[in-house]
Amino acid sequence: MADVDQDQKTEQASEKRLEEAHDKGQFAKSHELTVIFPIAALLGVFVLTAQTVSRDIAEYSVEIFTRFASIPVEQGTVMVQIGEVLLTVGHALLPLLLGIVGATLLAGGLQSGFRLTPKVVVFDIEKLDIAAGFGRVFSKSVFARTGIDLLKLGAIGSALWFGARGLMYDPLFSSPMEAAYLGQFLSHATLLFLTRLLLALGVVAAISYGYEKFKTAREMMMTRQELRDEAKNSEGNAQSKSAMRRMARRLMQKQMLSAVKTADVVVTNPTHFAVALKYERGKDQAPVVLAKGENRFAQRIKALAAEHGVPTVENKPVARLLFAMGKVGETIPAELYQAVAAILAVVYRTHRYYFHRLKSRRLEVAA
Repeated sequence: MADVDQDQKTEQASEKRLEEAHDKGQFAKSHELTVIFPIAALLGVFVLTAQTVSRDIAEYSVEIFTRFASIPVEQGTVMVQIGEVLLTVGHALLPLLLGIVGATLLAGGLQSGFRLTPKVVVFDIEKLDIAAGFGRVFSKSVFARTGIDLLKLGAIGSALWFGARGLMYDPLFSSPMEAAYLGQFLSHATLLFLTRLLLALGVVAAISYGYEKFKTAREMMMTRQELRDEAKNSEGNAQSKSAMRRMARRLMQKQMLSAVKTADVVVTNPTHFAVALKYERGKDQAPVVLAKGENRFAQRIKALAAEHGVPTVENKPVARLLFAMGKVGETIPAELYQAVAAILAVVYRTHRYYFHRLKSRRLEVAA
């Protein structure tokens, strides 16, 4: 099928189109956001933990150099010292790693709406189309992406340049300073660079995400014919499902009517509800609902029961409760055991001949 000209796409994408596109990973996403979030997390964790981490490292350094001369150089002691170093460094780096991983996941989740895109990992042979690949290489989006990359490079370079130029006037480079000042200088320089870099990339990320949002919305637009076709298909699916439900209901009714002739009793309202029950000693734990219906279908159950001589008992409250609470193919609710037992007791006394024939009828139906 030939591609539709973009000028013909004048309608906003439908919800169905957007859902399908999202499952394929076609939604606005900016790579710059996945960079700026970890940088922001790195800056935040650094501000919160810098003093604590530097104090721990300083204390460990003082401790290790204080007892350095008294530590024997043996395999056991060397392994212990390496373990302590790794533990100290790990304690310093763990918050940074957790912050970066969490920020990366958050950036991806915000762009995808925290929803999975299962069709992204499915192999698509169309991605190997060489002609389509050349088309993507020389498309407008590639030139736009190149412009954003150049803008990003300029922003990063400017942030680093102005940051470095400001630090060159620090007293550290012009006069003797205490060794402790070096730590303060490094901390200040790191915060300065990260802050400038975060601000510069923030501007680029906003521009990039805005462009991706516009490009994706434009690509998802549909023609009027596509909207009509989608509506027609949706209507057809709804009609198909409705037809399947009607077919299943008719099949269920047919099965219920065929089971009425093996019932012990039919409890009626008498005009609105009819419920057919069976109970076989040694097989059923409680009476089982074979069929139930209301109004016209209830009349069909009653007529079929009369045709096969199935006893019919009029009990309005019990019939209403059986219809409301009972499920076809399952035993009756425990709350109705006593009421149904009383009905069956009467039926067993007054229709002995029917139950004598019922055993052979059930055997015929089972065969």
